[in-house]
Amino acid sequence: MGSHIFAQTTLLPFLTALLCVGIAHPTMVRIAHLKDIVDVPDARKLQRTPIPIMGGICVFLGGITGIGISSFFEANADLFVVVMAMTVMLYTGTIDDILGLSPRIRLVIEILTVLCLIGIGGYVLNDFHGLWGLGIIPMWAAVPLTVFAAVGIINAINLIDGVDGLSSGFCIMACVMFGWLFYLAGDTSMTILAAVSAGALVPFFLHNVYGKTSKMFIGDGGTLVLGTVISIFVIRILQNGMPCEHYVGRNMGLIPFTLAVLAFPVFDTLRVMCARILRGVSPFLPDKTHLHHLFISLGFSHAGTTVVILTLNLLVVLAWWAVYAAGASIDLQLYLVLLLGVLITTGIYYPLRRLNPSGHAFRRLRRLGRLSHIERTGPVLWLQRLIDRM
Repeated sequence: MGSHIFAQTTLLPFLTALLCVGIAHPTMVRIAHLKDIVDVPDARKLQRTPIPIMGGICVFLGGITGIGISSFFEANADLFVVVMAMTVMLYTGTIDDILGLSPRIRLVIEILTVLCLIGIGGYVLNDFHGLWGLGIIPMWAAVPLTVFAAVGIINAINLIDGVDGLSSGFCIMACVMFGWLFYLAGDTSMTILAAVSAGALVPFFLHNVYGKTSKMFIGDGGTLVLGTVISIFVIRILQNGMPCEHYVGRNMGLIPFTLAVLAFPVFDTLRVMCARILRGVSPFLPDKTHLHHLFISLGFSHAGTTVVILTLNLLVVLAWWAVYAAGASIDLQLYLVLLLGVLITTGIYYPLRRLNPSGHAFRRLRRLGRLSHIERTGPVLWLQRLIDRM
């Protein structure tokens, strides 16, 4: 692709979304405080003061604006149903943030939204691309598989929103990885969607992590929108006949690749839900048993926890790339990703949780956690003041 294509499909949408969110964010914070639309601390939550929860509206606004501007240069008709799905998720999540919805109602809305993506937009996960020797699968199997995978991803993204910067930082990383593949494969509409999503998240991430008076949570409205976008990326990559299929080599495992990118949210969510079921409680019952809660309890800062978890996830992607480049089969690529996904979640959570507080290993982790608290140091304090003034 030429430089003008890169500018139209990536740079322009990214910068438009970034600027839009950067401009709208301070106003949204003031509105949230004025109308008391805030997340109030309780025993399960990690913040100590009420924090505005309208970040998802800002991110959505930036994304939609970026898509609209890019439509002057590239046809985005196939993003209509995507925007529709994002809008439904924004309304659902925002209502949940403000008034509260039962998990059952949210689940039904998520399923219906995914069915609309399948029925109207034709987004369906219908090809295993050689994994276990399988190729195209029939629609009677593809539709429930798509619903299961998409709803699972949406909720996985929602459930990792527990510390500052984690969900937004992860989604930026995922959008960059998926977006780069879409760009190389020539999938223009998905490249634009990835660019506007990443661009909209960057200013929010900075305010969320470094801001003090400008801090705002993305809320369920934002995480449900982002989960929907990420699930669409996965479906598009794995759908039969799409550009990514024609771009990659025959030995590249598209399913292992997408699972590697989503390793932390998918495997940590599975671990948490399985543990809840084994305890005889609802898998949707909120608690503090996620991996990010463990790092916080060990003394890590929010930023330190985010860096550690994103690094672990990135290592899974790099390990997948290494075995793919070495010529490993698609099946072996999947088994490696499954093993590493379990190791970076279950394999870390339970051994660390059982450490003896008076033991040497626990004390070393606590010291490492204290080193991650750089919020009040010179450069970070300067950055905080700068962001709060933006």
